[in-house]
This record gives sequence, C-alpha cells and structure tokens, in this order.
Amino acid sequence: MTETTKTHVILLSCGSFNPITKGHIHMFEKAREHLHKTGRFIVIGGIISPVHDSYGKPGLVPSRHRLTMCQLAVQSSDWIRVDPWECYQDTWQTTCSVLEHHRDLMKRVTGCILSNVNSPSTPVIGQPQNETTTIYQNRNTATKPTVVKLWGKMSESLGKICCVRPNMDRFTFVDENANLGTAMRYEEIELRILLLCGSDLLESFCIPGLWKESDMEVIVGDFGIVVVPRDGTDTERIMNHSSVLRKHKDNIIVVKDDINNPMSIVSSTKSRLALQHGDGHVVDYLCQPVIDYILQSQLYINASG
Repeated sequence: MTETTKTHVILLSCGSFNPITKGHIHMFEKAREHLHKTGRFIVIGGIISPVHDSYGKPGLVPSRHRLTMCQLAVQSSDWIRVDPWECYQDTWQTTCSVLEHHRDLMKRVTGCILSNVNSPSTPVIGQPQNETTTIYQNRNTATKPTVVKLWGKMSESLGKICCVRPNMDRFTFVDENANLGTAMRYEEIELRILLLCGSDLLESFCIPGLWKESDMEVIVGDFGIVVVPRDGTDTERIMNHSSVLRKHKDNIIVVKDDINNPMSIVSSTKSRLALQHGDGHVVDYLCQPVIDYILQSQLYINASG
C-alpha cells in the first residue's frame, strides 16, 4: 500500500493522568509501532485528553497541574500533544463525547468528513465542499504533503484559531464558533480517530451498568480502539465477556506487550505511592520534568493525593 492509500490515524487517550507516567507515553509509542507494522495504518498524531476535575476520583489533583505535567511529559515529542478541551468544560464529559468532539473538530479544520471503522469508503480528507482554491493542489507526487506535514498543518491551524484561558497561558483550546471556512485542504487520504487504552478500560466494558451500551457502540463500533494490555492480561477472554466487544471484535486492535517494557509502569497509583514513601523507584514511573514539577508543587505528598 502507498502512503496515500493507508488509513491515517490519530490516537486519542482519555484518562486521569494523575500523574502521567512513562507508561502512558510508552503506550502511544507501542501502538504507533504496531499499527505501522501492519502495513495498513500511518499514525500521524496523538492526543492526550485529561479528565475533568468533576470526575470525582479520590486524590485527583486539579486539572491545571495534570495538564502541566502532561505537557512536560510530551515536550520532546513531535507527534503527541495535550488537549485541554475536556478539562475546560463545565462538567465531566463521557469518553464518547470526547471522541465525537475531536472528530467534529478535525472535520471543521479539514473541511471534510472523517472516516470510521464501519465505513472505510466515507468521504475522505481532500474533497472540497466549494470552489475555494485548495492547499496542496499540485498533483506532482514530489510535492504532495507528507503525513508529518499534515499533522503539522493541522496543529498550526488549530493554534491560529485558539484562545488562551486565564491562568492557563501554556495551553490553548479551539473556539468552536470560529469560522474555519475552507482554510485547509489535503490530498485524498482516509483519516480515523482511534481510542488508545489499556486492558483495564477494555475490561470495564464488561461491568454491568458502568457504560451506556449506546456509548460503547459508538466507541467500539464507529471509532474503534487500540488496546495495549497490562501484565499479560487475557484480552481475548475480556472481549468474549461483552456482547458489544464480540460484535465489533474486528474494530479492536490489540498491541502485544514487550517483556522489556512491561505496561505495569503505566500505573499512576504506583507512582503516587512511590512519591508518598520517598521511594527512589519513582524514576522508573515518571520522567524527570514531571518529578520536578510534582516536588515543586508539593503534589501527592499524602495518602489523599
């Protein structure tokens, strides 16, 4: 498959990130590596979306701290970014609504409809909605945009229409009322947003009443998920315990763990315990800029968070 015929993917990870760990970043890297190895996908970007403060999880530090720690953790990455939209809403948002927000946002930025796992022939990026001159209209293959340019151009356009919230000057959010018009057009590619998660989230789908079945249908059926298991979890067994997961099994991509990089290091709980006990192994869980910020801000110094 050529670059333009492969499915272009943006990985979206939702969670507390309390705090963000090396394991969280490792999940993105492992997922991208696995998807590229299939020969069917090109991952052009990753989005980290921390949960709203009203989620109510015990020990959850304010979003201003979690957003900053996430930004510090990805500051050296050229493809993963932190999105504060979820934190800026009036109340907690479901995972389904976060996925739909980013799908709709990409649709507005690109001026096109995004594809999903159930309709691979959905109109793809590059089909203009009016007669406005398109960007990258030169058909010379040597000048066609690379996937890196695509993600870069998207991020650049997002930045141009962003507003800065008070006391959050290092983070921006997109004004959904902005008239984006036909600012961006690309060569024809298929683009999907996939939810990136651990096997714990996959297992939570099997808990009766925890998820709305309609939300599960959208998350797994319309978007699709990429699962990076923790500690050798039997994902096959988990999927067989849920009718929705069984139904959309083909939309679930399982990334095999690396014995040299066990996903147990993704645990925010273990990192908080290490911080509370002054355990030097905290460096195994957290990158140094995040550790420095935690110490400077006096976070997680007691059992309540």
